[in-house]
Amino acid sequence: MFKSVCLMALTFAVALPLPAGAGHAEKAWQNAAPSVVIVEPTWPGYQRPGFGAPKGTAPEGSGVAVLEPGLIATAAHVVARATSVTVRDADGARYKAEIVAIDEASDLALLRIEKPVAPLEIAARRPATGAHVCVIGNAFGLGLSLTCGVVSAGARSGIGFNAVEDFIQTDAAVNPGASGGALVDEEGRLVGLISAIFTKQSDANTGVNFAVSADLLLIRVKTMLQRTGQK
Repeated sequence: MFKSVCLMALTFAVALPLPAGAGHAEKAWQNAAPSVVIVEPTWPGYQRPGFGAPKGTAPEGSGVAVLEPGLIATAAHVVARATSVTVRDADGARYKAEIVAIDEASDLALLRIEKPVAPLEIAARRPATGAHVCVIGNAFGLGLSLTCGVVSAGARSGIGFNAVEDFIQTDAAVNPGASGGALVDEEGRLVGLISAIFTKQSDANTGVNFAVSADLLLIRVKTMLQRTGQK
């Protein structure tokens, strides 16, 4: 009888469906993670990355390779005050980063490193509300990690974070250090760059998080490159 009960329990367990989107999270990570990096700024008055970060700012951030090998997009607030920047890739190797341009109006910045980190494929279409998405970033400076959720709203503006806004809102968990990280679809294609957490009293995730849309990201990146004469 004991064996019969165990077999029935096992059969029931195997029959349970996987959570929605669970089968795609691994694929999203495998395809996108090699193009996501850890950004280590050195703040004024300090000799080591991370030390002296302003209040409310994570000691480290995240970045995503875009358009061409070694060109890294990140959030402007991660590097805007930095005296120097180091980038750590998925293998743990560190590279000195050049700050190519900063666009504070959209909270975006561009870095360039010597290693030709492969640019992440950008999704051809903006994801629909309810679509499954994942965030890859350096939450709390612990190293790259994956969180998943859905698109809560496909086009947000007038939130008040930046002068120029076109956000994708998601409930995928986002915490300090993930700024500049990748918001990707089920195939691991870039749909947005993590920018802000909507919260009143803390910087911890509250399920209302915003990524600069890939559409706006492309426009501003190309503008920054043209402005610096690099493309």
